[in-house]
Amino acid sequence: MTDQKRQLSLNAFIYPSGHHEAAWRHPASRPDRIYDVTYYQEIGRTAEAAKFDAVFFADGPALRTNVKYNAAPGLEPITLLTAIAAATTHLGLIATASTTYYEPYNLARLFSSLDHISGGRAGWNIVTTGTDLAAANFGLSEHPVHAERYSRAREFVDAVGALWDSWEDDAIILDQKSGIYADPGKIHEINYVGRHLRVRGPFNSARTPQGHPVLVQAGASNDGRSFAGQYAEAIFTAHQRLEDAQTFYTDIKKRVATFGRSPDHVKILPGISPFIGDTEAEAKALEREFNELTVPEYGLAQLQGIVGKDLRSLPLDDTVPLELFSDAGNVTDNARSRLQVVAGIVERERPTVRGLLHRLAGARGHRVFAGTPEQVADTIETWFTSGAADGFNVMPPYYPGGLEVFTETVVPILQERGLFRTEYTGTTLRDHFGLPRPESRFAGGIAAAQ
Repeated sequence: MTDQKRQLSLNAFIYPSGHHEAAWRHPASRPDRIYDVTYYQEIGRTAEAAKFDAVFFADGPALRTNVKYNAAPGLEPITLLTAIAAATTHLGLIATASTTYYEPYNLARLFSSLDHISGGRAGWNIVTTGTDLAAANFGLSEHPVHAERYSRAREFVDAVGALWDSWEDDAIILDQKSGIYADPGKIHEINYVGRHLRVRGPFNSARTPQGHPVLVQAGASNDGRSFAGQYAEAIFTAHQRLEDAQTFYTDIKKRVATFGRSPDHVKILPGISPFIGDTEAEAKALEREFNELTVPEYGLAQLQGIVGKDLRSLPLDDTVPLELFSDAGNVTDNARSRLQVVAGIVERERPTVRGLLHRLAGARGHRVFAGTPEQVADTIETWFTSGAADGFNVMPPYYPGGLEVFTETVVPILQERGLFRTEYTGTTLRDHFGLPRPESRFAGGIAAAQ
């Protein structure tokens, strides 16, 4: 029986022309508009009309897409989200930003500004950046190793959090008669000193409507899971099977509890990329239609980025050799989480090279599902009620129509089943996710934790 008190969270993961790698070639997509701000504002309004929690943008400080065969993602997301904020009133606004290639003070200002501008709807997807391509763009000879990136990330989040807290909530006096704007005793230097970072503070902006933006994380390695347990308030993840998602869900909730945090205050949100049709056959035909538009050379390059091996010498219609994934590790190791997702597909399904490229073309390792609106809703409900998810990142294969079909056909079913809101009950992203507003660490004379 569905627990009526527990509600799904739904985000629209915006990938300009769609999450299928060939979406830009399909007549239902609009690759001509990926640098048009009104396009994203329209998507935001579609998501808000369906009462989605948030929209989400991935990002990275390097050109990773082979632009010969696919559209580049384009606009910087924090800037873009300010434009979506102006076109919406309730929709959460989540952007990815790297702790490896930003500095704490600058990034704290960007997200603080977004939270103020939007009236408390900002979220930060914390990444350490996983590509070597970024290093040269910042004058570095090589990309920092995995463990070092997470070590810096912990310091980075601590320093940014202290900056956001450095103005207590009641620091602004705003007494025009006496001429006193703020109480300096409630604005604090943070004097953060770590192995990687030094930040004096205080911040140059008042505390935001949410206290601080919602902290989101997407890494599934052991380092990533530990980081999420300590800091994340929402977690984006990729799983193909219900049992894998349940294992991840249980593990994360336990890690959260070990840090003295409430597991209910961390939302786990797998990705789902739905092809939707009036019948299952129509949905599967639509998926095939997109797959037939793929360019193998593009997919092989993407696969090489995951596997770390060149597969271009393999005939497209030969079965993928299992030995290519012999070093993938296992669900306990979690050192290369996306590689393990692909390895699992190869082991279970024994696809041809072409078949594997089609499996990954849909959403880069996230779950692709083709079916009727009822079947999509059934899948979402099963994962939600079976300890696998608190909601989903909806990843339409194509934009804008893929999101429109989902909101017009799947969302009403979820609402009828009592699984998803019919109206917003709050105005901030924390309200939508059911998260508490954090108290400043300096409130009441509390010293900053270094």
